[in-house]
Amino acid sequence: MKKALFLFYFLIFYAITQLLWWGYILVKFEPDRKGMIIGEGLIFMLIFVWGALKLKKQVKREHEINQQQQNFLLAITHELKSPLASVKLYIQTILKRDLDREQQKVFLANSLKDIERLDDLVENVLLTTKLENRAYQLPKEAFNMTVLVEEIIDRLQKNACKSQIIKYDLEPNIELKADKFAITNVITNLVENAVKYSPPCATVFVKLQQQAGNLLFSVTDHGEGIPDEEKKLIFNKFYRVGSEATRKTKGTGLGLYIVKTVLQKHNATIRVKNNNPTGSIFEVIFENYAN
Repeated sequence: MKKALFLFYFLIFYAITQLLWWGYILVKFEPDRKGMIIGEGLIFMLIFVWGALKLKKQVKREHEINQQQQNFLLAITHELKSPLASVKLYIQTILKRDLDREQQKVFLANSLKDIERLDDLVENVLLTTKLENRAYQLPKEAFNMTVLVEEIIDRLQKNACKSQIIKYDLEPNIELKADKFAITNVITNLVENAVKYSPPCATVFVKLQQQAGNLLFSVTDHGEGIPDEEKKLIFNKFYRVGSEATRKTKGTGLGLYIVKTVLQKHNATIRVKNNNPTGSIFEVIFENYAN
């Protein structure tokens, strides 16, 4: 990137130098047209500089996208390799050692958690592919949102910590007409992120309620929070803070992109607020959801 920028600036410097030189020669040989030559030269130079800056911005953007894609490949490779290695180790241990029934249950339960992680990852990639197709229409059906949230919380709670860390306040029997698969992905990503970016075994609070004709779903955590300048960036595809080599938290950078895109297709909105004294609140609003 540095070599490309050096070449870019050198070519701009060379082009401007040549422009000034030819302008000087024209003025010298045709002094009567000095005003016109200088005026047209300035206009050309302004257009040239504007185009050069636009080109630089585009090249920089392409470099950032390529870097994000490389980070994504590194992340997804790690996300696939880690649970597969874990499942392999558990199964090999069960086969090679004479374990009692309780030990086998523990190993199998842990293997199931890793398989669920793989399942979530595949669902994220699959849904991202579908959302990239503009012609794809999310199929909508009526389902019990309260029951769905309870099921997701129960599964993630078992994977998160031995103590009860995911607490919730869910209004009973809320019906929503939407793509159940996509909404499941939205809820899973938001709750899983809250657990992931919170201190070990910290409380995460999930809320579902009707409010003034709207459906409100929120997830509150007590993590480090999100800086104001990054609140909009976190919904970009592949966006993650830091590099994959130094980041401790797991992820691919697809989760919040999927959340935002799915909600947009359901005419719903999401906003991020600060949770005092620390943490974040992700608030989803389905406006006039019963219509």
